[in-house]
Amino acid sequence: MRLLRPRLAHATLSFAMTAGLAVATAALLAPVAHAQPAPVVWQMGTEYPATSMPGEGLTTFAQEVSARTQGAMAPQPTFDASAGFKSAQMPAAIRDGRLQAGDAFGGALGEVDPIFLLSSLPFVATSVDKARRLADLTRADYARAFEKQGQHLLYVTPWPPTGLWSRHPVGTLDDLRALSVRAYDETSAEVMRAAGAKAQNLSFADAMPRLKDGSVNAVLSSGDGGAGRKLWDYLPNFTAIGYAMPLSFTTVNATTWQALTPAQRDAVTAAASATEDKQWARLNTRLAENTARMRANGVTIQDNPAPAVQQALRDAGLSAVAIWQSRVGERGAALLKTYLSAEAGLR
Repeated sequence: MRLLRPRLAHATLSFAMTAGLAVATAALLAPVAHAQPAPVVWQMGTEYPATSMPGEGLTTFAQEVSARTQGAMAPQPTFDASAGFKSAQMPAAIRDGRLQAGDAFGGALGEVDPIFLLSSLPFVATSVDKARRLADLTRADYARAFEKQGQHLLYVTPWPPTGLWSRHPVGTLDDLRALSVRAYDETSAEVMRAAGAKAQNLSFADAMPRLKDGSVNAVLSSGDGGAGRKLWDYLPNFTAIGYAMPLSFTTVNATTWQALTPAQRDAVTAAASATEDKQWARLNTRLAENTARMRANGVTIQDNPAPAVQQALRDAGLSAVAIWQSRVGERGAALLKTYLSAEAGLR
């Protein structure tokens, strides 16, 4: 019995040491085994409200990416230029890494490359089907133009038809000439000037203080979402001139894009494609929703512009398109010609 006791004590001590070592080892390894890598976060921005088409696009894209990567990627959208960048500044901000990704209105990018003005040319693509055919035709050219700016094109966002918001009704040529208009690109500014109005090419964010101080009394814009909510307090009239259905573009920094794994790039590409499809689908009901919301907030909508006003704008538009063709070069001019020829064949 005396011999058994030391052996039993030794065995008990050995077991305790082994068990303690196992517990300690498990405790050390547990955090490593269960630790999850931090998600890849992209800071994204747009100058438009969250309820505008571009704003809803960023929200949808972030949700799609998070779902398709099971939370491994977490894009963070911001709105109303709260990231500090308007559309014209967005390509440089993304190229230089101040944002990883963002949305920019194509009309503001004419100085980057005039090809981006194609979707907002006056009276060229004025229906959803036409706007999508034009976007599909020119997509590769848009992507190449962004590549030169150190960016990868993710998806495009279409806008509802551009109309004319004004403080007073625009029923005559004199009414048109009395306008001081916020235009959204240099082409539309040239159109409004040629039609007899004063016009300035201003970002949406920059237009708001001008509306408040009265130096701008009209805005060329759609009746879309949050953008409309910011306008109807100052401009209670909307003339549906059917000017254009322009595009916004969402891009990501090229280095950020290349840093993703192949599986992540596939997931982001699928998320971008799904987002773009949803953006086009939204247009099917968006115009009716916007119209109802505008009327509910006291906006008078003129669905049938005065013929003299519409003709003056269309005549001015022809001149502006010709000027754009001289700026954009052979490739852009050929794209427009191809599109117009194809549309003529569909009639």
